[in-house]
Amino acid sequence: MTSEDADRRAFWDGAAVRARVAAMAQEDPRRQRFGSSHHGYRLRPPLAEDTIGLFEQQRGVRLPASYRSFLKDVADGGAGPDYGLLGLTEEVDGEEALHDLREEGRRAGFLSTPFPHINEWRGPGKGGDANYSVEGSLVIGECGCGTFHRLVVTGRDAGRVWFDDPDWGGLTRGPDFRDWYLAWLATP
Repeated sequence: MTSEDADRRAFWDGAAVRARVAAMAQEDPRRQRFGSSHHGYRLRPPLAEDTIGLFEQQRGVRLPASYRSFLKDVADGGAGPDYGLLGLTEEVDGEEALHDLREEGRRAGFLSTPFPHINEWRGPGKGGDANYSVEGSLVIGECGCGTFHRLVVTGRDAGRVWFDDPDWGGLTRGPDFRDWYLAWLATP
């Protein structure tokens, strides 16, 4: 893939995504699809470039192009895989498991530290070592039962979404953000 192709793949057609999400909502009026009762097929308004830039400046990172474009051209979270996408700066109730994970991403240097993995890391329940490190990744969604989706923002795997099961399954490498979200949109 040329860099021009990669640049084109980074951009989103916000109107097309919103139309597909609206169609999904019509196809599932009783919210039977997993997670849909939580996100309700609603997308939050997109973010202004200044808001994204401030987030990046405060954390010393440049968000992966596809995710950055999604935030600016489609939505700041909402409808998406499993329980949906978290907004970039969305506050999470202190009672939820997600709260601590969102707070870790706000620690100085956490996101700017390169994500250390390129291969699956088996969790402690699967005989993995104790080097459970998720620095360089941002929690973007909850799957349920203490599992999460993480977007790698720095390191060799920047732009990929990893499945994070810290208690049992460890970390599993997934597709890039665009393919991950498009696969959800394509699911009947």
